[in-house]
Amino acid sequence: MQDIFVARQPIFDREQQVYAYELLFRGENTDSANVIDGDSATSQVVLNAFTVIGLDDLVGPKPAFINFTRRFIVDEARLPFPVDRVVVEVLEGTEPDPLLMRSLAEMKAQGYQIALDDFGYDVRLAPLLKLADIVKIEVSAYDEAGLREQVVLLAPYKVRLLAEKVETQEQFELCRSLGFDLFQGYFLCRPKTVRGSSVAVHRLPAFRLLAALYEPEVDLDELETLIGQDVTISYKLLRYLNSAFFSTTQPIDSIRQALIYLGVDKLRAWASVLALAAVPDKPEELIATLTTRAKMCEGLAERLELSPKARYFSAGLFAGLDALLDVSLEEAVDALHLSEEIKAALLRYEGAAGQLLECVLAYERGDWARIEALGIDRQLVIDAYLQAIRWTDEVRDSW
Repeated sequence: MQDIFVARQPIFDREQQVYAYELLFRGENTDSANVIDGDSATSQVVLNAFTVIGLDDLVGPKPAFINFTRRFIVDEARLPFPVDRVVVEVLEGTEPDPLLMRSLAEMKAQGYQIALDDFGYDVRLAPLLKLADIVKIEVSAYDEAGLREQVVLLAPYKVRLLAEKVETQEQFELCRSLGFDLFQGYFLCRPKTVRGSSVAVHRLPAFRLLAALYEPEVDLDELETLIGQDVTISYKLLRYLNSAFFSTTQPIDSIRQALIYLGVDKLRAWASVLALAAVPDKPEELIATLTTRAKMCEGLAERLELSPKARYFSAGLFAGLDALLDVSLEEAVDALHLSEEIKAALLRYEGAAGQLLECVLAYERGDWARIEALGIDRQLVIDAYLQAIRWTDEVRDSW
């Protein structure tokens, strides 16, 4: 089977909980930075992705939004997927000719949801709107008045509105106030508007623990004391180490034993994950995104025989500190006394850790061209990504 880039991007509901994932694909011989380019390749690559990788590994129990070309819809009207697992996205610019409409009506009759991608109201597209369940509107294409107009024009139709390319928390709040139900974009990984340069009081415990964990001279006794002072993190760490995921032969019932079992670098990384997960008022999916980044960085480092792996894990994890703590990344990094290599990776994508972090962030965005420009073997990238999302799904219960 040809190599397949496949990435998932979360779609959130009004409470910032994951509603579904959109799947982005790229085959080996295409230049498209979005979905697989070319009708002849679409069916084979999508089916191969599901057959070889598995839908559960990609999106867990959530539905998958998938962009389908007109020809795929017409040729594959009877999809081989459970109707509750796949949302059929009709690409922008697809004309509602009779053959397409018959095929979509057949999919709808089977129970599939239909979504219209990058939609702008046009009376010619009314037949599509009558079949659609979800309409995706690109927020960046409109000012506030334009968005309001689209909402009014679509009000007569029984569709849910999905805001695409929502880049800031302020855009999310605006779209929610206008009546959008679903949201897609990188707003979750952006800090709220920063006023001043201090960490909010309710986020200080996590921030202080991180700062202490990454003090250059911290020793085993200090680490044991630091982690032991936080009962919640201590409990979750020990519960995780004693889970089937680790399959230890003897129970680990103290932070000291955990230190011996994991080593300083790995324990520091794990305590960091748990500390960040304890930050209040932040959606679980943000922690999942950061943890996936961290594990993918670590996985790439392992495959490229770079060490210490924990350094790369930390680079991925801390790439979202600004969103978690609502301060600038520069301020967060300076306050944590991170190594110069990690600072350079986070702020300028410099060094080996910076190159891997840039690759991971590009994969997250579906920026396939940037990944190839970095020169990292595509199969290593694919394998590291799939390992990371599976691992994150397995460890979520320990948060």
